[in-house]
Amino acid sequence: MPMARQAKIVVAGDSPVYRELVRQALVEKGYGVKVAANGRQAVELVSDFRPGVLVTDWEMPDLSGLELSNIVRQNPSSFVYIILLTANSNKDQVVEGLQSGADDYLTKPFHPGELVARVAVGLRMAELTQEIQSKNKLLEELSLTDSLTGMPNRRAFEQWTTRELESALRHEFGFWIVMADLDRFKSINDNHGHAAGDEVLKRFSAVMRGNTRASNMCARFGGEEFVMALSHLDASGVGIAVERVRSAFAVERLSFAPELSMTASFGVAGLSPGATTTLDGLLSRADAALYRAKEKGRNRIELAETFCL
Repeated sequence: MPMARQAKIVVAGDSPVYRELVRQALVEKGYGVKVAANGRQAVELVSDFRPGVLVTDWEMPDLSGLELSNIVRQNPSSFVYIILLTANSNKDQVVEGLQSGADDYLTKPFHPGELVARVAVGLRMAELTQEIQSKNKLLEELSLTDSLTGMPNRRAFEQWTTRELESALRHEFGFWIVMADLDRFKSINDNHGHAAGDEVLKRFSAVMRGNTRASNMCARFGGEEFVMALSHLDASGVGIAVERVRSAFAVERLSFAPELSMTASFGVAGLSPGATTTLDGLLSRADAALYRAKEKGRNRIELAETFCL
């Protein structure tokens, strides 16, 4: 049984006899077992050992099995299947135990074969839950990622930037939005094909990421439009940062079309006294500055009319 060799189980209880009975029955099946003599030890083991199943006695001197179940359930990112061991067969108490967060129960004295069977069910449930959580995490990452470039997408940018803007307003540090648009991108697609256009988008995204600090954010907004959020800089610092991206991209060349000139235009807007301080407002001002950069010849940087020096 391959899963049994890899599966991890925590056994908690203040009775050395029952702890050993449970441990022995599970070890014989090849499971990795850690034993806790009380509830607080069990909490630590669950956190460190990250088991698939927790088998806990109902009655313990420091934490009851119900209290332990509640504590373990407070970490929804790490699912543990909980089996309560109890000498009480009263159905009202059993219901109470299941409502506390336990998944199953076993009445003492128990049959070792039944214990092993219930643990096997718990491990299957834990494995399935972990697979679902992993897939949900992947889906969430995909929903925040541009599939072509691998950059954050507009949704991811807006989520991250909204939080950063609130922090900048609260703590009064510099915050800037940079809108970037690839110059004459339609002609690249028309004259060289969409594969060439995709390669240009990938090259620009690589240049942006390579010239953006880890504490800042850059993303693909859609089409040939990209955006950056830069913080803790003054106007001069922002100019230097954006110029680094502009000049680096201008010297990029495609191996299959070395004659192709690739450039981008940029519009920049920052927090300013008397100017709008919402994300939509900053994006709108940066977009207007970008439009002026296009009008003035492209491959250049324009600042919004009001900005913070």
